[in-house]
Amino acid sequence: MTSTADLSGKVALVTGGSRGVGKGVAEELSAAGAVVYVTGRSVSETSFSTECIPVSCDHTDDRSVEAVFQRIRTEQGRLDVLVNSVWGGYEQMHEGGEFTWTKPFWEQPSARWDLMFSAGVRASYVACVHAARQMVAARGGIMVNISYWAARKHIANVAYGVAKAATDKMTADMAYELRDFGVAVVSLYPGLVRTEKIMESAAYLDLGNSESPRFIGRAVAALASDPDVMSQSGSVVVAAEAASRYAFDDIDGRRPRPLTLEQA
Repeated sequence: MTSTADLSGKVALVTGGSRGVGKGVAEELSAAGAVVYVTGRSVSETSFSTECIPVSCDHTDDRSVEAVFQRIRTEQGRLDVLVNSVWGGYEQMHEGGEFTWTKPFWEQPSARWDLMFSAGVRASYVACVHAARQMVAARGGIMVNISYWAARKHIANVAYGVAKAATDKMTADMAYELRDFGVAVVSLYPGLVRTEKIMESAAYLDLGNSESPRFIGRAVAALASDPDVMSQSGSVVVAAEAASRYAFDDIDGRRPRPLTLEQA
C-alpha cells in the first residue's frame, strides 16, 4: 500500500534537498500534507513534483542557516520535522585524474575528511541546534539524520565511516538530552537509492532491491506521524524495516527487502 501518513498542519525542513534522497523526502512530506521548506546551495534550480518552498542556503555558513530557521519561525511559528540530508565529500571523487573514493586512508585527499565533517556532520549538528530550540519550546517534534551502514562496517573509505558513525552517535546523545521534552531523534538508513547519481551507473548495478528517494520520504512521514515515535528515539531505523512496521510500499508498489549488516 502507499503511504497513509497525514502530516496536515505540520511544518518540515529538509536540508540538502536539491536532489537525491533529500529531494525525495521533501516531496513525500509535502504529499503527506506538511508545509515543507527545502534548503541547498542550488535548490532554487530544482523542480519539485509537489509543493515545496525552496530556500537557498550554504550549510557551512552559520548565518545563512540561522536565517532559514528565523524565516520558518516568522512565517509558520512552528517546526515539527527536521530531516538532515545535507552532506559533503562527494564533490572531489577524482584527484589528478585518479578515482580516490576507495583508496586507503593514507592515499585519500585530506579535503574529503573536511568536507564530510563541515558540510555533513557539523552542518547537521548546527541545524539540529536551531531545530531543538523551537521543538523544546513546543515540547514536541522529530529530527531525522540520514545516515548509513558505513557507521557499522568498512564501506568505501575511513573518513566516510567515521562521519557516519559520528552522525549516529550525535543522534543517540541528542535523543538522550531531548527525551524529557518530547522531541525524538533518529538515524535513518536507506538501502540502495535510485538517485540521479546512481541512475547514471544503472547499467552496471543490480537495482532489483533498490529504493526510490520518495520511499525514504515515506519512512520519514511514517515516523513523523507515529504518536509513539519516542520509543524509537536515539535508535537507528532502517527505511525498509520501517516499511514493514508501518505498512507502506515504494512508489512502484514494491516493498524493498531490508538489508542486513552483511549485505550492506
